[in-house]
Parts: sequence; C-alpha cells; structure tokens
Amino acid sequence: MSEQYLEPNQTRNGPATAYELKLAGSLSEVFSTGTHDLPGIINGLNALGLHAPGGTAWNEENFRAEMKRLGA
Repeated sequence: MSEQYLEPNQTRNGPATAYELKLAGSLSEVFSTGTHDLPGIINGLNALGLHAPGGTAWNEENFRAEMKRLGA
C-alpha cells in the first residue's frame, strides 16, 4: 500500500513570489482568528494593511478575481 501525501505546490510553475507568500501568510493570520466568511476575510486583509493588486483595498470582486488568477 502506498502512502498518501500532500504536495501543496503541485500546480505551481515555479517558486512562490514574495507577494504570494505575504498573501498566504495574511490569509493564515485571518483564518487563525476563526474568520472564514468572505466579508470577514476581506475585512481582515484590509485591517492587516495588505493591499489588493493595484494598491487598492480588498473587496469581494477583486478578491475573487485574484484567487481565480492565482489558482489558474
């Protein structure tokens, strides 16, 4: 029987960028507070001072677009 394992970067084409690492860390910080709903995540990212691409505040539209872009 083979062991199952998780390869968290299996869909990456290369190493994570500094921005991707900062976003991942910020999301982990928000999730660690028990927040898991989209409005709470957006508020948490904005409260941490992490800006959306283009330097704007996060909102549902740009968050969804960025998650889609990063997941592609």
